Amino acid sequence: MTGVSPKEYMTIAAARLLTNNDVCFVGIGAPSAACNLARLTHAPDITLIYESGTIATRPDRLPLSIGDGELHDTALTTVSVPEMFHYWLQGGRISIGFLGAAQLDRRGNLNTTVIGSYDAPKVRLPGGGGAPEIATQAKQVFIIAEQSKRTFVDKIDFLTSLGQGKPGESRAAYGVHTQGPTKLVTDLAIWEMRDLVGRNVIDPAFEAAHAEFTVMSLHPGVARDDVAASVGWTPQFAPTVVTTPTPSQTEIETLRALHARSASAKKE
Repeated sequence: MTGVSPKEYMTIAAARLLTNNDVCFVGIGAPSAACNLARLTHAPDITLIYESGTIATRPDRLPLSIGDGELHDTALTTVSVPEMFHYWLQGGRISIGFLGAAQLDRRGNLNTTVIGSYDAPKVRLPGGGGAPEIATQAKQVFIIAEQSKRTFVDKIDFLTSLGQGKPGESRAAYGVHTQGPTKLVTDLAIWEMRDLVGRNVIDPAFEAAHAEFTVMSLHPGVARDDVAASVGWTPQFAPTVVTTPTPSQTEIETLRALHARSASAKKE
């Protein structure tokens, strides 16, 4: 289908990662668009949870924040924030945490706190919110972000949400035993966390100390050099890199309709 933007490719590719059986803790923005597109297309029974305590919410438009009434009005139920984190997240009931970031590195560590030094930042960002807990307590984490050297950096300015930690470390060194970031979807490619011999985090033999995101799929028309030019490190590519499947007409129409309803609601 012609006229599909890189951002639409990103959202659709991210949505396809989700299934009917997932219980997904959703971040606002791009993660929310991907999760709700999945719900409106191939995964109608997915359980979407937002930080404000809304369970199995089914918004007609994208929420402006976790406090948007649309989430509460369309939820199966709403619980307190302590119950959300203690029972659902810390209780191991979240299969996927879906997050974005202002900065990320090759090992999936995320920064949403400051750009520059903490004491004298160039930019003060919104902060972690529930992302640090999601990153450590969800069974696995998917990340969605548009690629640029400003966002994809060799070293993040502040560690807000743990990925695999510093090179040579593992999450276990922090007392964290969930899988962590497993997938990264961008406007150019789909990446997967792989170790030095190509094993992913689901493999019992996965060795985390030097694992990093590896390009598994390039969106149509994207070259390896395009990916390399938009990250702050030398990216790794899988031995066989495939082409991301083209979005279907249903996926495109559903996504555009969702954004149209969201834009209309902002004007009201």
